[in-house]
Amino acid sequence: MDANESVLRKKSYAFALRIVKLSRWLQDEKREFVLSRQLLRSGTAVGASIYEAEFAQSRADFINKLHIGLKEANEANYWLMLLHDAQYLNDRMFESIKPDADELVRLLVSSLKTLKTQS
Repeated sequence: MDANESVLRKKSYAFALRIVKLSRWLQDEKREFVLSRQLLRSGTAVGASIYEAEFAQSRADFINKLHIGLKEANEANYWLMLLHDAQYLNDRMFESIKPDADELVRLLVSSLKTLKTQS
């Protein structure tokens, strides 16, 4: 595992933990269950895919797992924007977590570009 993958693991885990707490808050305080579950699923799947990639069966499988993580990070971004625009998340909350989601997307895109050029 190279340094970039280690950063991905750490940041995706920290992001997932924030998403779990946010989802719990949305359900307990805002009584919002549908969108928060979608966010919970996609936001925690990012890290799960990155962790799965560690034991990929091949280079292609590794790349595929990171692609799945990228798709989930992008989906989590969508749910965050929707929750913000639907006024479940105030500006402060949104601006606190959105950069983390954006950073995961950037890191995954960068990792995938690097992997593809090394082929």
